[in-house]
Amino acid sequence: MTTVNTLQVKPVFKLDQPDDTHKFQPLPRPSGLYPYHLSIDDVLPGLDNKKMVFHLLGDTGSVRHPETIEVVATAMAQQYNDVNTNERPQFLYHLGDIVYNHGEAERYEQQFFLPYKNYPAPIFAIAGNHDSDINPANPISYHSLDAFTKVFCDTVSHPVNFGGATSRMSMTQPNIYWTLKTPLMNIIGLHSNVPKFGIITDEQRKWFIKELTTHNQERPNKALMVCLHHSPYSADVNHGASIPMIEFLEGVFEETGIKPDMVLSGHVHCYQRFHKLYADNTVIPYIVAGAGGFDELHAVVQPGDERFTTENPLFDNVQLVNYCDSTHGFLKLAVEKNASGLTLTGKYYAISGKEQPVQLTLADEFTVNI
Repeated sequence: MTTVNTLQVKPVFKLDQPDDTHKFQPLPRPSGLYPYHLSIDDVLPGLDNKKMVFHLLGDTGSVRHPETIEVVATAMAQQYNDVNTNERPQFLYHLGDIVYNHGEAERYEQQFFLPYKNYPAPIFAIAGNHDSDINPANPISYHSLDAFTKVFCDTVSHPVNFGGATSRMSMTQPNIYWTLKTPLMNIIGLHSNVPKFGIITDEQRKWFIKELTTHNQERPNKALMVCLHHSPYSADVNHGASIPMIEFLEGVFEETGIKPDMVLSGHVHCYQRFHKLYADNTVIPYIVAGAGGFDELHAVVQPGDERFTTENPLFDNVQLVNYCDSTHGFLKLAVEKNASGLTLTGKYYAISGKEQPVQLTLADEFTVNI
């Protein structure tokens, strides 16, 4: 793990970036009914209403070195089997970029089904830019997210014909953007499309406003989390922060007067935890957890690098609290009900080496009282 004391303490914008909004891809039709909710009880009946534990990570796919995917997946399965039932993760929520580079069905067996064949829990997902892209050189014509929807947005769970010899069935998420409803937390999953800094359609924005308003009525009995692939805030050398995602989220938060308890993203291949202080004195963690298996990691920018700037009012009151940019890893979140309300505890585990059993180091830990 690297500490923040000697490097960046703010997000960065990468200068002189080309406009690639032309890469936007139309969204597929929903597989379920509006407002695109999936109850965890439909997948995991009888989930405890006092404590919920789950894994989160993104950017697991890798063409050149698929063994890195297996190491991370093995580490999470190992943790599932090692901990007592009170701490055992009940599912994995994937933050996108499951396969590289163009969301092709033939990539799923090697990059998803085989590495996760021994992961014993259900896997939910939002799509990343690579999952959504199209390979024009593929001899078989296909549409954006064709394979993703077969794996994650099925109407009925059944074996996937391009999944290989694994027992994992398709998931029944109702749409590309959707909400997972659980006894202790509602998780809103957004779809930010293909371009480098993301695009969210007006139709999805209207849906998001309604979702925030609807699920805010269940607080404080339930926590509220927002997940999207493209990171609003980042201090890495590859992507940096996303102006479109910051403006989208902050515009909706201002319009509705509602903010979630946490925002999670991937896209950047490292771990970063930012805290944003709002005018009403609430502090929202913005967490990047995109070191899930892609072989190339993204380092945090060194101060003085002229390719980047921290000078922008969008960064007001946003601080980088901790990060890990030198190894792969995953996040484990626990939501627990107690006498004073809800407590959300996050632990980020960094992976050392590739030998089994996989060695884990607790690289970051935080608590949010709701």
